[in-house]
Amino acid sequence: MASSPPPQKHSMASPNDKPMALDIADANEPPSHPSTTGGTKLQGLFKQLSVLDRYLYVWIFVVMVVSIVFGYYVKGVKKAFQVAEIASVSLPIAIGLWVMMYPVLCKVQYEILGRVLRQAGSVKTVSISIVLNWIVGPALMTGLAWATLPDLPEFRTGVILVGIARCIAMVLIWNGLANGDADYCAILVAINSVLQIILFTPVALLYLKVVSRGKGFHVSSWTVAKSVLLFLGVPLVAGIVTRLILISAFGRRWYQSKFLPFIGPWALIGLLYTIFVMFSIQAHQIVENIGHVVRVAVPLLLYFGAVFFGSLFLCKWLKVPYPLAVTQCFTAASNNFELAIAVAVGSFGIDSKEALAATIGPLIEVPVLLLFVYIVGFFQKKWPVS
Repeated sequence: MASSPPPQKHSMASPNDKPMALDIADANEPPSHPSTTGGTKLQGLFKQLSVLDRYLYVWIFVVMVVSIVFGYYVKGVKKAFQVAEIASVSLPIAIGLWVMMYPVLCKVQYEILGRVLRQAGSVKTVSISIVLNWIVGPALMTGLAWATLPDLPEFRTGVILVGIARCIAMVLIWNGLANGDADYCAILVAINSVLQIILFTPVALLYLKVVSRGKGFHVSSWTVAKSVLLFLGVPLVAGIVTRLILISAFGRRWYQSKFLPFIGPWALIGLLYTIFVMFSIQAHQIVENIGHVVRVAVPLLLYFGAVFFGSLFLCKWLKVPYPLAVTQCFTAASNNFELAIAVAVGSFGIDSKEALAATIGPLIEVPVLLLFVYIVGFFQKKWPVS
């Protein structure tokens, strides 16, 4: 993953504050950022990523293919992966979901939450982000899911879950590559981490039971809430406790230079492992419904483009400084596919179509948002001065 960008002159941090670098580094990351003169070079962006991050969409695709072949031709796969369960989720999947979430939540700078919120103008910019993330994003994804998947209720439900889960992981990478504001991104990630515990269940029930009139959604409120608490709440608390204890015991420099690079790659390894288990179990269902799986990509592609460029032009119209605008766009357009997968698995089962639809999310999101990093660089030179 990429290291955080150098402080921007439009940063929300006050001039006298020592900037805190975002903890998004992996062990093999290069140390520098490319210069953005008229646009960021795609080749330079790729070089900033670790090998694991750089070809994430390739790894996901390869793991999907291998797992489908494995699950389709090897008998007894489903039974083998369901040797034990935690809250109706097989133990191998539960472990994979926790491994996905924990490293990401260890990187969030919870300790700067109060400081950034006290800065001038922070309430306005944070409010815009909350509206884009928790009102516009879920509503738009729900509308697109219904428009493109009206006859596929289970797949539609999985896509809606992706739209409700706000990003707290990959957005750190995209923001760093595009020279977004580091402190602002950190505060939005911290806020969204907390808000997901509070809002995910009621928002999911609103769009799946009320707006969609319960079509394709036959799960109790407690089942959804339990999945959120188990697969987001537990690693969130673990991440906060780990960060506070280790920084206090060994110092911030050790935590950022030693501990985070060690656990960082495990998030993506956990994702690939989870995808392997899920697709192995769902192999027969995927082969039999391959056309439906391809259709799931349509609302996702429309969503990413509409939210990103809609947020970009809104920020330009409001004369939001470029670094803050970049962070707004990537935060609004990105989704926490780890949480969407976890909730879909916990609520509907590992071999459900809802879980399958949620798993398609990262395969589409990673290459699309990397392309947006390249595109947004062309807007920097023409960006209005705030």
